[in-house]
Amino acid sequence: MVKMGKDYYSVLGISKGASEDEIKKAYRKQALKYHPDKNKSPGAEDKFKEIAEAYDVLSDPKKKDIYDRFGEDGLKGGSGGPNGPSGFTYSFQGDPHAMFTEFFGGRNPFEHLFGRGGVGDEDMDVDDPFGFGMGGLGGMGGMGGPRAFGMRGGHGGRLEKKQDPPVTHDLRVSLEEVFSGCTKKMKISRKRLNPDGRTTRPEDKILTVEVKKGWKEGTKITFPKEGDETPTNIPADVVFVVKDKPHPVFRRDGSDIVYPAKVTLKEALCGCTVKAPTLDGRSISVTVQDIIRPGTKRRITGEGLPLPKSPDRRGDLVVDFEVKFPERLSQDAKDTIARVLPAY
Repeated sequence: MVKMGKDYYSVLGISKGASEDEIKKAYRKQALKYHPDKNKSPGAEDKFKEIAEAYDVLSDPKKKDIYDRFGEDGLKGGSGGPNGPSGFTYSFQGDPHAMFTEFFGGRNPFEHLFGRGGVGDEDMDVDDPFGFGMGGLGGMGGMGGPRAFGMRGGHGGRLEKKQDPPVTHDLRVSLEEVFSGCTKKMKISRKRLNPDGRTTRPEDKILTVEVKKGWKEGTKITFPKEGDETPTNIPADVVFVVKDKPHPVFRRDGSDIVYPAKVTLKEALCGCTVKAPTLDGRSISVTVQDIIRPGTKRRITGEGLPLPKSPDRRGDLVVDFEVKFPERLSQDAKDTIARVLPAY
């Protein structure tokens, strides 16, 4: 036989088969009735917390199912082993005041109702606290319907929060860091809700980014819901976008690295050997016997950056030749070149 313990349904004043909307409506009614700002009787605070716990359980399908089958004892890991017969352990860790604030969309409904045109503790209808029904709060002027209180219809009087747009930051990395992989620690500043669910505090947090070998520029790393938190929003995702730092020697082309090798006109015509550096500190000799024209390139296979999806393989080192023409020539040099070079 299931040992029920607390009867959450009775706490909210509903039957076991109550629908989701009925559960929301019951919480709204009971929470308004026993809120310590309105109800000054002894025990109201405890009752208010009990109502919050009941709603926390019955509004969550998983908790509600376990409670319906095993009761409070099973829900909270009572008898039947360390986790109870349900294999589940629950305890209410929430702040009933924060829950109340969130339910009413970050607003305190009493701020609008008490002391306004004869509507106060004695007159408020907890079944229809905002006067949405017939003969509601007359004399409210242009306050209108649910949106006047920051709520949307069809959701049991609860504000449907929207997530803020992503907050994007550049993550600057050097080619050496992309070559080897590295760990970046990024400090962000954000707002966090206080336990009262209404006020916020500034907070710094260190986010750790593991830069993988070969990550391309434009790679995005997302930290869900690490942005500012307020009573009425879902915090934004914080997104870091990989950006290459300018390199003193190379430039990047996907997984290839390009080394601009400057050669003289004489070397371009007669052949030469250049020493091409690598990202891991070596140098590779590249010999060219053919005539080097502007734009001539040579590839050294497997000396570039790791491939993002196969970091054990690498792109190429591309030697991009740049021919340096002399700024002036003597007449003798011109005559010699004219005799030696073919006419075509």
